[in-house]
Parts: sequence; structure tokens; C-alpha cells
Amino acid sequence: MDDDQKQRPESLLPYEQWIEQALRQVVALAIEHAAAQGLPGGHHFYITFRTDCPGVEMPSRIRAQYPREMTIVLQHQFWDLRYDRDSQAISVGLSFGGVPTTLVIPLESVVEFADPHIRYGLRFQPPELPEAAAEPDAAEAEPAPPPAPEAPAEPAQVVSLDAFRRRTPQG
Repeated sequence: MDDDQKQRPESLLPYEQWIEQALRQVVALAIEHAAAQGLPGGHHFYITFRTDCPGVEMPSRIRAQYPREMTIVLQHQFWDLRYDRDSQAISVGLSFGGVPTTLVIPLESVVEFADPHIRYGLRFQPPELPEAAAEPDAAEAEPAPPPAPEAPAEPAQVVSLDAFRRRTPQG
């Protein structure tokens, strides 16, 4: 076989995009389940999202601390968790420095989701942002403080989309 026969043809269908959209629905279903029935046993969620994504709603003082990305932990102290199917957004009440706050997180802004209790995780491509949001100025380029004081007992297992891609035979 020559090299042209070994390579997979370029797809004219957006399979990668469809797979990512389907896996984001796993996050939505987990949030809906937790909102309706609570988090069973030791289950808890780490959700990392882009704070500079359109549609993210959060107080400016928190956005100043996390200008690009933030991780929240849904375990013991949160309230009013819900997933709105129409807007495709997660909303949750959390306390920051003792101040009750509601965050609205569009599903497309989520870049990582993990349930450390079972070592399960998903990682997503960051959303494509408008040029102004994609290039933070030098003041925003400083790293944000650590997201949460708690850490999982064991690292989460991240499911990579590579595991589901068809491999071409090596010959």
C-alpha cells in the first residue's frame, strides 16, 4: 500500500463536533439528576469553565479573580442547582467569601467536568471566542488563585475523545 491508501480520507461530516455535543449532554444530565435528587453517596462534581465565554453570569469581583477560567466544586455547600434546557445553561448558588452568589454557566463554556468519587472526567475543546475575549490584556494574563481548597482523594480519570476515534491499520 502506498501512503495515500493508508491515510483516512478527510470527513465531510463534523463527527468530532457531534461527539463533543453528545458528551456535553452527559454533563447536562448529571446536573439535572443532582438538581432533582441530590448527589448520592460520595459523588461530587468539579466543573471548570471559561469565564470569558459569552453568557457566563457572575459578579465582577469574582470575574476579576478568574478572568479566563474557573473551577467550582459542587459537593456540600451549594443551592438552587438547575440546568435550563432552553438556554443550555447551568445555574447554581455558591458562597464566595461568605457572600451568596448565583453563577450562570452556559454548557458550551464548560471545558472540564469530573466526578472524583468514581474517577470519571470529561475534557472539552474550549469555545471559540471573539478576538477581544480570546486575547486577555497583560493585567489579566496573571494566573488565577487556586480554584478550590479541596482536592480529590485520587486523580480523576479523564475520558479523551481519542479513545473513541477509529484507528487506521498500521502496516
